[in-house]
Amino acid sequence: MAHWREEYLAALTVRDSREKANSALYDAYARLADRTSKLTTAANNDSPAPAESEAFPTIPSPLVSAGRQRSNEPGPTPTDILNATRADLSKAQRSRSELQDQLNRVNAEAEKLRKTSIQETRRINSLETERAQLKLRLRDRDAELKGKAKLLEDFQDELATLNLQLNMAEERSARLQKENQDLVDRWMARMGQEAEAMNQASKFS
Repeated sequence: MAHWREEYLAALTVRDSREKANSALYDAYARLADRTSKLTTAANNDSPAPAESEAFPTIPSPLVSAGRQRSNEPGPTPTDILNATRADLSKAQRSRSELQDQLNRVNAEAEKLRKTSIQETRRINSLETERAQLKLRLRDRDAELKGKAKLLEDFQDELATLNLQLNMAEERSARLQKENQDLVDRWMARMGQEAEAMNQASKFS
């Protein structure tokens, strides 16, 4: 979840590198502006030679004079240098504006990602809590189902035992009824025989 931080730090690194790269350009423009100011002041005082030497201190004046004598070409005027400097500064300003716009977009995107990350983190925490509660409830239900399944199994075993006992009792009852009926039949047959014998005896008397 820390990818937005990496992107944000990368954007800051790019911004710093660009600003450091442009710092040399800003320094060059500042030096060029100073030289232009000196040339303009020298032109107003009608003393171009000292201004030229101040504007370009690293170039020896005899070489410059010799070069101009050989080429017979006029050097850049202070107005030309000023216009070029203004054009360069305008270009640098546009570049800076573009870089600032890019930085603003990167900052906005990073802020958006940061807010999204916070919201997603909260959502994940909420889902984790809900998942833990559901797992606990599911574990309770599993234990309850196991208990009920064991109770049902015990009830079925007891019911099977009772059915077996009932079948045995019915078989015993049927056997006793048959034995009783046999006894009754034998007793009736005996009583019949005795009655017949009594009837026969009464005829002879």
